[in-house]
Amino acid sequence: MPPPQVKDELEIPQDVEITLRNGQVEVRGPKGVLTKNLCYPGVELGLASDGRNIHLSVDFPSRKQLAMVGTIKAHLRNMVQGVTKGYQATLKIVYAHFPINVKVEQGRVKIENFYGEKKPRYAKIVGDTKVEVSGDTIIVEGVNKEHVGQTAANLEKATRIRDRCPRRFQDGIYLVKKADVKE
Repeated sequence: MPPPQVKDELEIPQDVEITLRNGQVEVRGPKGVLTKNLCYPGVELGLASDGRNIHLSVDFPSRKQLAMVGTIKAHLRNMVQGVTKGYQATLKIVYAHFPINVKVEQGRVKIENFYGEKKPRYAKIVGDTKVEVSGDTIIVEGVNKEHVGQTAANLEKATRIRDRCPRRFQDGIYLVKKADVKE
């Protein structure tokens, strides 16, 4: 049986400002600004008077509300980490049959000559994520962990191989280093 009241708090670094309005959370830091709706029925978000702590509380929580306290805290932690350090994913371009050409243009990544195809393939860049191509390495950077991860997944998905043996045809773009905190 869950406890009658659950309270949790998250400490905020000095160089980060947080604003709460009706479940809408805005986090400002040296790298940028992130906004997210973290409203859930029964879960209350509050900012301490000094502005250095965020309080999460639930009275007589259900199992879902109890789980949402941890989920909201994780989202807040990722937002704070994103605006202070940022996130980065590294992908590798691999080919054995035809050399793949990768270019960034107009909010998407253009992948040419994949398996000698005449038509290029495209991968969408999500949000304010930056994509850099240098040689056979693609670096995806941004302040939003979800956008960096989704952009990396879009690049992998654009070069997914179908109807061929994956042990023999290993051409494509593959994630080498996950969306970790940028160092």
